[in-house]
Amino acid sequence: MGADDRAKLMDSLKANRRSARGRTASSSARPQAAPKRKVYDFKELPQVKQLQMHRAAADMMGIENPFFRPHDGLAAGTSFINGNNYDNFASYNYLGLNGHPKVNEAAKAHVDKFGTSVSASRIVAGERPFHAELEAALARIHGVESAIVMVSGHATNVTTIGHLVHKGDLVLTDSFVHNSIAEGVRLSGATRMNFPHDDLDALEKMLADQRHKFDKVLVVVEGLYSMDGDFPDLKRVVKLKQAYDAWLMVDEAHSIGVLGKTGKGIAEHFGIDPTEVEIWMGTLSKTFSSCGGYIAGSKVLCDYLKVSAPGFVFSVGLSAALAGAAIASAELLEQEPERVGKLQKNGALFLKLAKEAGLNTGPSAGYAVVPVIVGDSASAATLSNRLLAKGINALPIIFPAVPEKSARIRFFITSEHTEEQIRRAVETTASELDAMRADGTAVDRLIKAAR
Repeated sequence: MGADDRAKLMDSLKANRRSARGRTASSSARPQAAPKRKVYDFKELPQVKQLQMHRAAADMMGIENPFFRPHDGLAAGTSFINGNNYDNFASYNYLGLNGHPKVNEAAKAHVDKFGTSVSASRIVAGERPFHAELEAALARIHGVESAIVMVSGHATNVTTIGHLVHKGDLVLTDSFVHNSIAEGVRLSGATRMNFPHDDLDALEKMLADQRHKFDKVLVVVEGLYSMDGDFPDLKRVVKLKQAYDAWLMVDEAHSIGVLGKTGKGIAEHFGIDPTEVEIWMGTLSKTFSSCGGYIAGSKVLCDYLKVSAPGFVFSVGLSAALAGAAIASAELLEQEPERVGKLQKNGALFLKLAKEAGLNTGPSAGYAVVPVIVGDSASAATLSNRLLAKGINALPIIFPAVPEKSARIRFFITSEHTEEQIRRAVETTASELDAMRADGTAVDRLIKAAR
């Protein structure tokens, strides 16, 4: 480039800079409004970006997403996924009642008579005879006066807790309680304090230190903790709540049909008078092979909730098919207690074999839920996929559902599992976990994948 050309280029660059400064000054003098968007792009949410980063890291390590795999047909002791049959340890069909001929027949008969929806909230025009029939069965099983059924288990906890306690009240919860309990407390405006999981000494100290500062105090525990498969000493919890004039709520989503000689839950297991507990909560999606939630307790409590709890008053009533299935399941629970015995035998066998194989099962009591604690989330997802490749469907529980270092495979045991299935599941889990650990940690695998 010649001298004249270089000079012209420099003059052009200077002119461009002056023009740019002029535009900047003009822009700053007259700020321009950002163009309006027609719709928000949720990719901009920090939470979505973080999720995409996690998915990208999993893709780099070759970890297939283990969630949302469609099951083609009935999920029981076995299940069809993508045309293949698997031993299934990922469903809540604890007593094998989902798909039972009597349950299916009851659901169909209720649909034939009442249709697929009651078409209104129960307080308006949605009340049907089967609602009262189901509530009477649930109250009978729990050994209390009454019950109220709602269309969602999660919503049952949210609306009941959110409605019964308020600002100025205190709710003491085991640190491992379900999200629905935490959300109910948050909605209520009450103060919430967690005590360490199953640490009743800590609960007692909290009651001693805090009870006098609040109007009402509600203690919430679960009958069987779904992440760890253990349960509290309910006798002591009852004594503590009585000593400090507190209410007690027991979430039996995973313990009704599982604990107790005849499956009537943690009260039967401990030989406790169920009327000494103010609020029993349960779901219909597990033992009762349906969908929905319920509260069982005194008639006064249930009658009050029926006319005032927002999640009941402003929600449609339970449909005929769901109620019919739950009624038939409740009858089978009472008529065939041997199903409970088979479930408990299977759970005890799984836990025994898992411990003998050196697997970390945490505090599980070996009833319907037995975790195998792996460590990090990536390892839990990898192990789940390796089990699927061996014909076993068992899903991982990862952060934030559990702390990152306690990610696990969660095995749900049912009365329908055979001894052969249980032995194969434990042996395969132990061998695949050993093979994974020989390959290094999740960080090691990510580094290898990035090379």
